[in-house]
Amino acid sequence: MRELATTEASWTGGELLARDDFQHRLDDAEIAELRAAAERIVADNLDLDDLEPAAVPLPTLARRLTRIQDSLEHGSGAALLQGWPAADHDLATNRRVHWLISRHVGTPVSQSATGERIFHVENKGYAPTDPRDRGPSSSRELRFHSDRCDVLSFLCVRPALSGGDSFLVSTPTIHDAIRARRPDLLEELYGLWYSKRHTVDPANPQPWCQQPIFARVDDRFVAYLLRVLIDRAYAMPELPDLRPSQRQALDLIDDLCADPTFHVRFRQEAGDILFANNFTTLHSRSEFVDAPEPERRRLILRIWLSVPNSRRLPDALACTFGATEAGALRGGIHPPAAG
Repeated sequence: MRELATTEASWTGGELLARDDFQHRLDDAEIAELRAAAERIVADNLDLDDLEPAAVPLPTLARRLTRIQDSLEHGSGAALLQGWPAADHDLATNRRVHWLISRHVGTPVSQSATGERIFHVENKGYAPTDPRDRGPSSSRELRFHSDRCDVLSFLCVRPALSGGDSFLVSTPTIHDAIRARRPDLLEELYGLWYSKRHTVDPANPQPWCQQPIFARVDDRFVAYLLRVLIDRAYAMPELPDLRPSQRQALDLIDDLCADPTFHVRFRQEAGDILFANNFTTLHSRSEFVDAPEPERRRLILRIWLSVPNSRRLPDALACTFGATEAGALRGGIHPPAAG
């Protein structure tokens, strides 16, 4: 039988909320430091690429962000930083502050074929048949999943009128629950699964690849799951169908993640920044209803981070992340080569 995946990143929903490495609140000095940094960025006409920690230091807040960076890899794997007065600032300032904070945790990587590194998660109103329609550009509920980066960073600029709650679950905890209930299905999750190339990944020459959902590398646990791409791959005529045991394994993950015993549910308010390690957590979102006025509609700024203290990944994840070495610059979606 597979060994337990229990680590510091193992928790149930209620346990995470009680941990001091999850909830953080900016104090007055840290907020003042961020305001001053934002004013300097405007005064000096700095671009995002100029906002390196050495160029725009945050001597007070940086100490907290260093602790958060460490806890994302060696602690709970998630952190909620609250207190930034997002409603008092325009979108450009919120983008700069989010970038600056995230840049102290890791290096932003591209999230699209056009190289965008700050993605606006908002309901764009695309029809379901529109090829631009994706979960992050809709108001619908999202299934628990991983993103294509070491750490994700979400800044809430405006919450929804109703709904849009965030969910997190610990993948080591889900792993051990499957081990206790269905060890036969756990073996399936350590095998290789077909995964289809994402529709927003045109630079990737491979129509599909094979990669595990659970793995152990250098005695560190790794989980990566984006079921929509797995389902699309097994629907391709040139690839086999899902075996019944594979479908059962995926359904069991979905069922356990949806169980309130395992997940934590919370609402990100304006100014809240959520960080999560994509190899020890899965995240999702509930359906939401927007305010009728465009300026009051839900808006989350998303940054994908490659972090310097990351764990090594299984070689099979190179098809998704590029590099797999610990601490490597990796993840994201690469623009097509010029010419």
